[in-house]
Amino acid sequence: MPEELLVDNPPPIPDKMYFRVGEVSLLVGVPPYVLRFWETEFPALSPKKSGRGHRLYRRKDVQLFLEIKNLLYVKRFTIEGARKSLRSKTKLAARKPAAKSGQSSLFPTQPNGLEQIRRELTEILEILK
Repeated sequence: MPEELLVDNPPPIPDKMYFRVGEVSLLVGVPPYVLRFWETEFPALSPKKSGRGHRLYRRKDVQLFLEIKNLLYVKRFTIEGARKSLRSKTKLAARKPAAKSGQSSLFPTQPNGLEQIRRELTEILEILK
């Protein structure tokens, strides 16, 4: 395997909405035919097509290509293993519930006056018991 495919620091992904196959090929560091093959093997990759039939990839597709390349070339997964790894990663992300935001996040600090009122009310309750 050529060493240039195993570049540790890929170039930063430009801030664009869509990328053509040649641009993604340069960013990921693999030939365009490899990207097209990965599309057939990984169902999460489904590029839009332009009016002329050109593939248009989104930023998340480019990130997924970089992750697939890491799994296949660096971690030496098989295609089936990489597919399972990506599937399990998405299941874990879907299972993880969003953190609930309670009142404490809305009102992180209480003014001293409220704390004193709370203490006085607690004392009154103790007297009434």
